Amino acid sequence: MNPQSDSLPDVSLETASNFVAASGLIIDKVTNTTVRGHADLGSDHHTPWGVVHGGVYTTLVESTGSIGASHAVGERGEFAVGIHNATDFLRPTTGASVAVEGTALHQGRTQQLWEVIITDTSSDKVLARGQLRLQNVPMPKEAN
Repeated sequence: MNPQSDSLPDVSLETASNFVAASGLIIDKVTNTTVRGHADLGSDHHTPWGVVHGGVYTTLVESTGSIGASHAVGERGEFAVGIHNATDFLRPTTGASVAVEGTALHQGRTQQLWEVIITDTSSDKVLARGQLRLQNVPMPKEAN
């Protein structure tokens, strides 16, 4: 399912790169200022010590913020690329179904700032939160 309009890229798990697909992020809703999604985290996402790897949370922050920010500037022929990702890992888990909520904090002509919060849906405890600064750039030219 593509939660975006037909004129924008498909951000479904089925069309994601292998890297993004491995995070398990499923996008449920995208607007110019919010992104909602979810993921099931488990042993495929573990460190050698048996907890979910922080890189998974960083990937969820980067993907969520990039999708929302790109959606916001897509109509003007641009997309957004992350230029700074600051993700805080607040509590460890061995696995959880998580809600991923992204919100635009600032949307300027050339840059955006998004906050993404990752919450364990069974306990409503925040596992990680991040801020992603993005640069709005022109869409690449199609290859001839």
